[in-house]
Amino acid sequence: MNTRIAKQAPSALQQSLRLPCGVEIPNRIAKAAMSEQLADRYGSPTTDLQQLYAAWATGGTGLLITGNVMIDHGAFVEPRNVVLEDEKFLQANQLWAHAAHVNDSKIIMQINHPGRVAVLPLFKKPIAPSAVGLDLPALNIVRIPRAMTEVEIYEQIQRFATTAALAVKAGFDGVQVHAAHGYLLSQFLSPLSNIRNDQWGGNAQNRRRMLIETVKAVRKAIGANKILSVKLNSADFQKGGLTQAESVEIALALEKEGIDLLEISGGNYESPAQLGYMPGRQTQRDAYFLDYARALRTQSKLPLMLTGGLRNVALMNQIIADGTVDLVGLARPFAMQPDIATQLLAGQSVKASQKVPTIGFKPVDAYLQLAWHAAQFRRISQGQRPKAIKGLIKTLCAFGPRMGLNILTQN
Repeated sequence: MNTRIAKQAPSALQQSLRLPCGVEIPNRIAKAAMSEQLADRYGSPTTDLQQLYAAWATGGTGLLITGNVMIDHGAFVEPRNVVLEDEKFLQANQLWAHAAHVNDSKIIMQINHPGRVAVLPLFKKPIAPSAVGLDLPALNIVRIPRAMTEVEIYEQIQRFATTAALAVKAGFDGVQVHAAHGYLLSQFLSPLSNIRNDQWGGNAQNRRRMLIETVKAVRKAIGANKILSVKLNSADFQKGGLTQAESVEIALALEKEGIDLLEISGGNYESPAQLGYMPGRQTQRDAYFLDYARALRTQSKLPLMLTGGLRNVALMNQIIADGTVDLVGLARPFAMQPDIATQLLAGQSVKASQKVPTIGFKPVDAYLQLAWHAAQFRRISQGQRPKAIKGLIKTLCAFGPRMGLNILTQN
């Protein structure tokens, strides 16, 4: 009698993935970017960032994507973002990359410029494709950006390339160019924020020119054997904004440029679909942008990462196994369960999420999400277990004063 037990085949999530550049990711689970705000006041990574990413790597995550790393010290998404524009903080970035490679995890640095949504410097006019402010109360009056000159456009393209080169020099496995969520490159893509009539605007091909030129410059800077990822909106979810049809065209253009991984997301500050706040509704089904992934897959073989609302492990395994996407990205669950990857690889779905307080105004609710989760990152980075914050006042108190102090003391 044969008593040997047949070895169970690995699930789709457990399988490794080799990207076109040759880098192999040990499983199909990615920690998508979230704003950690754990740099020091000068923009250098801290030991807190090292410990946070070591915790996520130890928890079994295949690919880690950092939160916003600024390419320009003159423009921050939030205070205490990491800045990498020269070798001044190279050693600190090396320690960050090293900490994240525990357990054979791979890490890529998300590089970004906020454009018109820059929080800092407070009294400096932000730059943007056009002098069009955010369609939000007060901000559409007091925070009107200045339209970039062509010289400034080329300068920022070079800054993306410089930061990318420094990232791989520090030991990161590659970079992700952030072209989603209403930041600078996303602003160039949107007909609402880009009303230029030169070669950088006016039609779909011109609006995507800055992204394509940035991708070319970054690839040249990092070489062929490092990961070049792009994060792209499936749509802006605003009337007159970037449509799904045009986004598919952009994805196909990026495929021709030889990127290694496209992360699919959506939304921006005015319509934060990436957090589940879809137009006309507050909650959305599992996998917010799955329809876009399926539409793109019919035309493209580009490695795809789907992020947003994924919680059911059976669905994750299904869309990997049937080839719809190649990686599944999660963000907020990592704030409460640093070892969530281990649970998913064992076949367990994400537990019901803790309720974050809301007031019913989507931009403010998005900020509350940021504050609530950032408080958890600090706990994890200090070796503590995440702890749910209950109530609006407690959430504001946990983060509001710190944010204010960070803004005032940011160098």
